[in-house]
Amino acid sequence: MRANKYEVIVFGTSAGGLRVIRSLVMSLPANFSMALIIIQHLSDASSGSWIDLLERDSKVLIKEADEKEVIQSGIVYVAPPNYHLLIERDRTFTLTVDERVNYARPAIDVTFISAAEAYGEHLIGVVATGANFDGAEGLKQIKKMRGMTIVQDPRGAEVEAMPRAAIALAKPDRILTIEGIIKYLLEVHSVNLADGNP
Repeated sequence: MRANKYEVIVFGTSAGGLRVIRSLVMSLPANFSMALIIIQHLSDASSGSWIDLLERDSKVLIKEADEKEVIQSGIVYVAPPNYHLLIERDRTFTLTVDERVNYARPAIDVTFISAAEAYGEHLIGVVATGANFDGAEGLKQIKKMRGMTIVQDPRGAEVEAMPRAAIALAKPDRILTIEGIIKYLLEVHSVNLADGNP
């Protein structure tokens, strides 16, 4: 029995992202075979109530990532507001309050770069709608480490800047609509199940 080719998805978004996240999370089956780690730019004072709203209609567990928590498949983790979320080589989370990167904390690049080091070719990175260039450098690093790189088609993004920056810098493997991204991730999930790796 081989290990999953893809074990973890890191998903970065900013302005316009909550609608996209809802579409994605609502599409995941209860036995989803990967971990999904979401980095959404939020205000420092965000209460996290949006996570509770998502979970009411979701078939998977959605939670804020905790310090030293072991990453498990089938769970959607969200970076907490005002913390950078790093992924360690032992596949646990570390939270830091280091300086903002790309004007953001959590910063997508911080999570993506650490995830690339931890998971290499077993990682899928996705950059979606957003108003700055966060995520572009991180996606480039994921591609360098032979992970799968995906960007939302800017023409369908609520805010085009972040997808366009990621496309220009990272030259992603796929440029897809949100519906296309969801379809692709569900296809990967189905392959994982067929290989006997829930």
